[in-house]
Amino acid sequence: MGNQSTDRVAVLAAHDISKEVSSPEGSLTILADVSFSITAGESVAVVGPSGAGKSTLLALLAGLDVPTRGHVELNGANLSELDEDGRAHLRAESVGFVFQSFHLVPSLNALENVMLPLELAGGGDARSASLDIIDKVGLSDRWRHYPAQLSGGEKQRVAIARAFATEPAVLFADEPTGNLDSRTGSNIMELMFELNYSSSTTLVLVTHDHSLAERCERVLSLDIGRLVSDSKGPA
Repeated sequence: MGNQSTDRVAVLAAHDISKEVSSPEGSLTILADVSFSITAGESVAVVGPSGAGKSTLLALLAGLDVPTRGHVELNGANLSELDEDGRAHLRAESVGFVFQSFHLVPSLNALENVMLPLELAGGGDARSASLDIIDKVGLSDRWRHYPAQLSGGEKQRVAIARAFATEPAVLFADEPTGNLDSRTGSNIMELMFELNYSSSTTLVLVTHDHSLAERCERVLSLDIGRLVSDSKGPA
């Protein structure tokens, strides 16, 4: 899946990134010398056993954290050269997130949750754009409902709508089906791949589900903090 193009440009690149943290036993290496680049519209899965460094890698790629060594380029910007405010601004402009635990604002209804990033970005008609994408994710009859009134699958659809609403350059999805039953999870991923395919958004998916990973164009495999393979998927 993903947008097919013969002339793609790199939208995300990791240049020899390492992440070390201090522990009672001394310095602990979470990631070691990881390098790769991802082109616009590509769908990429990040897989590996627990503790392999998948979530740490995602945080570094999104500028939520900075590497100990090396650097990440997102949409042409070197994240290590930006301060925290600069990285936050770039995320708001270029990045969408879908998490396992939805992260919806409980006091806002579905529509208001989707509108939130658009309003923060100071866009045009946030309500109209949000209603449009809510319709795309199949919730046009549920937009008035609050998170507590929605099923897990519906909450994740709202989270996906919110992530795609700003037309991000990169969408990071961290175990997006982890809290859903298999059938609901499958439907959610169909939706995510469809939106990835129909937009110019690049999808980076962290998952333990290998059947899901194989649907992506590329699979990056981590083990003990190292990139052990970078393979093309069947897409």
